[in-house]
Amino acid sequence: MSNSPLMPVYTPPPTDFVSGKGAMVFDANGKRYLDFLAGIAVNSLGHCHPKLVAALTDQANKLWHMSNVYQTELQQTLAAKWVSATFADYVFFTNSGTEAIEACLKLTRKYHFTKGKPEKIDIIGFDGAFHGRSYGGINAAGNQNYLNGFGPPLPGFKQCKFGDIEALLAMIDENTAGIILEPIQGEGGVRALEPEYLRALRSICNENDILLIFDEVQCGAARSGKLFAHEWADITPDVMAIAKGIGGGFPLGACLATEQASIGMVKGTHGSTYGGNPLAMAVGHAVFDEITQPEFLENVNSVANYLVQSLEGLKDAYPDIILEIRGKGLLRGLKLSIDPLIIRDLAFQNGLLVTVAAGNVLRILPPLIIDQGNVSEAISILDKCFASAQASQKTGEAL
Repeated sequence: MSNSPLMPVYTPPPTDFVSGKGAMVFDANGKRYLDFLAGIAVNSLGHCHPKLVAALTDQANKLWHMSNVYQTELQQTLAAKWVSATFADYVFFTNSGTEAIEACLKLTRKYHFTKGKPEKIDIIGFDGAFHGRSYGGINAAGNQNYLNGFGPPLPGFKQCKFGDIEALLAMIDENTAGIILEPIQGEGGVRALEPEYLRALRSICNENDILLIFDEVQCGAARSGKLFAHEWADITPDVMAIAKGIGGGFPLGACLATEQASIGMVKGTHGSTYGGNPLAMAVGHAVFDEITQPEFLENVNSVANYLVQSLEGLKDAYPDIILEIRGKGLLRGLKLSIDPLIIRDLAFQNGLLVTVAAGNVLRILPPLIIDQGNVSEAISILDKCFASAQASQKTGEAL
């Protein structure tokens, strides 16, 4: 047994973080880190954003929780905001992305059941996907690393090759209920689907009465440079899971859906004790009001362009290590020829927080409020890390 009472499902470094401000966090020893992980795309407005702090503090002195047995105005008005800004007619609030995914999956099967086609239960996902850690989420993604040890796979879930439209067409049959995907995969290696592929998916779903489910838990909430990544393809889904950045650090997720897709979601079909509680709603309002401002998205795209140009410079300097730059907006990945954990750990030692993804990818997810100065500092640290890795390759020394 370890010295910690925490279940050992994580292996964090032995560093305790105690405070943060903007794009910076500080450990118990006062060391400063530039945060280009943002709690895995959660801290969209950075740490301790004054408007979020004010919203939470104000609400904490009013009302914390009532449950969905009763109505609160904040939940109604935040749902109305998301409806006004998206394709959706209805919103169901959750506490996390995986809960939002569960709501999407249930809604999809209930849609076909309500239409008199209970046999239509199959959900098609894609290799490399990540849809959370619930039973439904791990089966929708089909990643064997997350399925191993948890019993037989659940029926009604299929996996298709990422980006292969012919393979998808061959997989669709009379039992296909929905297609679920991330427009930009995060955990799966920061892989973005082409707009043409997304448009083809929309047409296929229309022709076969299949619900198109987007998981924008990581790539949504302005991270791609638009409010949601699917907007780059100029299409809309029938159902969408969102979370992470919409709460700015406070646990908040949501299932968004059209009126037609929601025909089976009547009283008693789904619920959540904590979903839509007043604290989350207060923070959610503050985040929504910030990330939907035109100038906010303009800044995301401007800084993202500068980041990509800077990453291209790194790639030119280390062509044998950095093989490809992936992603969109401020969701970026570097495909490496070496284990990205080497660079992640070196970056941590040098005061920069980044993470990794599948396929030897170093993943970069900064707060959306960063500026060019923050990017320059991050690139300087990464340059030092890649130089160290390259030198160790030449000498054969372990880092």
